[in-house]
Amino acid sequence: MRLLRVIVFLLVAALLALTGYAYFGDMSADPRTTRVPVRLDLGAAPTTAPPAPAATAEPAEPPVDPAADPGAPGDADALD
Repeated sequence: MRLLRVIVFLLVAALLALTGYAYFGDMSADPRTTRVPVRLDLGAAPTTAPPAPAATAEPAEPPVDPAADPGAPGDADALD
């Protein structure tokens, strides 16, 4: 019976300590300014983007013919 009283006392003391820490502990967040851009044209019609400039990149290489390359993967003759 005496051990039960000690356990109950420790539980009550732990709850009181937790409550006191929650109220008096320094758990406040540091204030900081946050700026987030917001678009306000929700009901407006979508605007068209300006045309993209002409591509000046080099032309792509032609596809490789697997029959012309004897060591290409998937070539049945290369396995023999």
